[in-house]
Amino acid sequence: MTLYVVIKECEVDLRRQLMEGRVQVPSVGSVAKVARIHPPFVVLDRATEEIRPVTEYLEDLALSDCSPVTCRSYAYGLLRWFRILWLLDVGWERATEADVAAMVGWLRSASNPQRRRRAPGAPEPGSVNLRTGKPTLARGYAKRTINHGLSVVSGFYEFHGHRGHGPAINPVPSSPQRRRALSHLSPLELKPVVGRARLRQKVPDRPPRAIPDRLWDELFAAMGCERDRALLEFSVSSGARAAELLGVTPEDVDWAGRQIFVISKGTRLRQPVPASPQAFVRLALYLDEVGTLSPGESIWRVRRGDDRPLSYWALRRIMQRANHLLGTNWTWHDLRHTAAIRMANSGQLALPEVQAILRHANIQTTSRYLTVGVEELFDKLTEHYARPRPEPRYSSGYAAADIEAVFGG
Repeated sequence: MTLYVVIKECEVDLRRQLMEGRVQVPSVGSVAKVARIHPPFVVLDRATEEIRPVTEYLEDLALSDCSPVTCRSYAYGLLRWFRILWLLDVGWERATEADVAAMVGWLRSASNPQRRRRAPGAPEPGSVNLRTGKPTLARGYAKRTINHGLSVVSGFYEFHGHRGHGPAINPVPSSPQRRRALSHLSPLELKPVVGRARLRQKVPDRPPRAIPDRLWDELFAAMGCERDRALLEFSVSSGARAAELLGVTPEDVDWAGRQIFVISKGTRLRQPVPASPQAFVRLALYLDEVGTLSPGESIWRVRRGDDRPLSYWALRRIMQRANHLLGTNWTWHDLRHTAAIRMANSGQLALPEVQAILRHANIQTTSRYLTVGVEELFDKLTEHYARPRPEPRYSSGYAAADIEAVFGG
């Protein structure tokens, strides 16, 4: 009996230390890409063996038409969950809400290893860039990452609970009020305000941020070649995502129609996206430099080494070099926000037209770009502050001595 009590106290102490971030979760196991479609990724345990319950869940996701990127994201979320279970020496089928709470506490307090790679002179994690007004990534895990992890684990146990496996109750708390409110919600209706489920983090709803014109001119001037300038023009005029642009081939460029065809992220369909004439001028200058491209390959090529398509990480490096030069922290997705805000607030395009260009499934997503930044109000605020203080005026017929007695001198 005494030994059992000691073991339980050790488990409670380990869980408490884990929740406070004072225990390092061992980096055991891995996510591996496999030569299968259902699923394209699997999770390996400490002995490099497939975790069959995870593979079954990922297979169900793939069969439900989830993209490979989603399967990969869920695989990493479940790997993190199993690492915590291995540390606590708890089988996945015996997990409780206390184990989920330990995972949330650790994510809230532990440092994210992806934030440790800092260049000399890089800003402190979580600090705000004074030029852009954007905060840098904090040391720990983002609140959206924690909520995503809870959704992954909840879906995993919901799947196995449907099949009669695992614990009788899903260890991840849910919000029945939210389920009822969103179960029959029309896309045209505003989302009701409902309470969060326990352990869910409060995520602030920040409005999208556009690049002001002055800083946009600086960013464009910092691009070192016609390829980078063409990429910038296409991003800010079409609103296409970075990964969508990188997949554009010579057959996807419609010179006469001034549009390009991209594989859309949401539908995974080939869809036309209009772009500005300046973007096509920059593209023509870039293609004059690189020459004829092979059909079916990306038009964006690396400039050094063997000829190969420009990767997403190389694209990020282009922006990182410009940020280092300008002292900013822009991302490629900020260009999509800039395009959306310019379109939505131009007065030339209706909101459904902007929705069609950006390929949003819900018009409420597009309506978020109907916003005005403080940077755009600078001239109006300057005029407001310089306006003289209005002098008080009173109706005729009142004696000056009476007005002074009532309102003061």
